[in-house]
Amino acid sequence: MNSYEFVPSPEVAAALKAGKPVVALESTIISHGLPRPSNLEVAREVEQIVRDHGATPATIAILDGKVCIGLTDDQLIAIANRDDIAKASSRDLAIIAATGKSAATTVAATAHLAVLAGIHIFATGGLGGVHRGANESFDESADLTALSDLDITVVCAGVKSILDVAATLERLETLAIGLVGFKTTHFPGFYLTDSGYTLEHQVNSADEIAAIIHARHSLKTDIHALVVANPVIKEMDRVRHDEILKSGLEGAAKNGIIGKAVTPFLLEHFHTASEGESLKVNIEIIKSNSALAADIAVAVAK
Repeated sequence: MNSYEFVPSPEVAAALKAGKPVVALESTIISHGLPRPSNLEVAREVEQIVRDHGATPATIAILDGKVCIGLTDDQLIAIANRDDIAKASSRDLAIIAATGKSAATTVAATAHLAVLAGIHIFATGGLGGVHRGANESFDESADLTALSDLDITVVCAGVKSILDVAATLERLETLAIGLVGFKTTHFPGFYLTDSGYTLEHQVNSADEIAAIIHARHSLKTDIHALVVANPVIKEMDRVRHDEILKSGLEGAAKNGIIGKAVTPFLLEHFHTASEGESLKVNIEIIKSNSALAADIAVAVAK
């Protein structure tokens, strides 16, 4: 990309030039994942959490055709409030940029652009994966294929509980994407601390993760991503969660909602049906993951 298309914020540009720790943040959660006006409040708070933990936040998005690595406050406001913000995966990036449009970036797109910018630590909410019924629909998130080809460490609360968790774990293994649990051997399920599946590897500190990242480089396994599964501190009530998920999946099927429209539909359904409980959990997830990602970035920089 040329300098016109690829625009780091002054804060991010200075941090990258000085070799200081930087954490990439996705923008889809701002434009499509959280309701207004709390989306802007949370975006600002998450960025400040990264700063408070010693790193520089780089929220990534495309605005009017320009790829923004790190957003100014005015740009954050635009992503949070404009109605022309699309949702871009990695395959959409060139189309959005070349046509001068604007988009928030998914996990796949954010990871791709972060690595291009020289950023290798990324905090998000939940990872995309294999959707239920994928044996018929072939519906699988581009997050998985993107992470199979990128040197990036992603801190997340496992995968969204709306997915086929078992199939997603199998795909992570097939694609050689590293996976560790942070202070747990239970693979988290976004709103839930335990999806019912066991992890092989547990780490207990940012320093341990930094050591793994350095070893990945030495052993040349950093051609694939490393996923750090960080369970939410306070999960949703499981019975209530399962009831809401069931009704949400039925609603999506009834209304013919497929592909990338499923996730925002189900997240909104969870928010409405749980009377805001899921929204609170979602916000706590991204805050916790951002803090841990910043700690990892600082540890790696040591």
